[in-house]
Amino acid sequence: MPPSFSDADIDRIARGVIDRTLPKPEWTHAAHFAAAVWMLSRPDRDAFREMPALIRAYNEATGVPNTDTEGYHETITRASLRAARAHLADRPAAPLSEALTGLLSGPCGRSDWLLRYWTKPVLFSPQARRTWVEPDVQPLPF
Repeated sequence: MPPSFSDADIDRIARGVIDRTLPKPEWTHAAHFAAAVWMLSRPDRDAFREMPALIRAYNEATGVPNTDTEGYHETITRASLRAARAHLADRPAAPLSEALTGLLSGPCGRSDWLLRYWTKPVLFSPQARRTWVEPDVQPLPF
């Protein structure tokens, strides 16, 4: 069963990442997707352009260095945004809480969901952390 978030929870998580006040223990796999769906749903935001800097700044503010082995990961961020964007596009009128629950109820709810598309050595390579790396198992469906 995926975690349940209200629209207010999603807003609080996203704003907490933006202003770097979200408590670090709350920055979970599900919270990453909560921030993603919030950013993608806002016409005044460009999630693909803004999320990398927001995550890096949030990491630094919470004591997580952005290195070749931890912190911000470009390929995971881009793939997750693509998955969230596709999911939202299929349900344009759904409340964010409902859309997020649906997203997390599927494969994206598992922290290892990307291993359907990348091998571990490629996904967790310094290159994939720094820049977008195409899947080496199968193409993303979105």
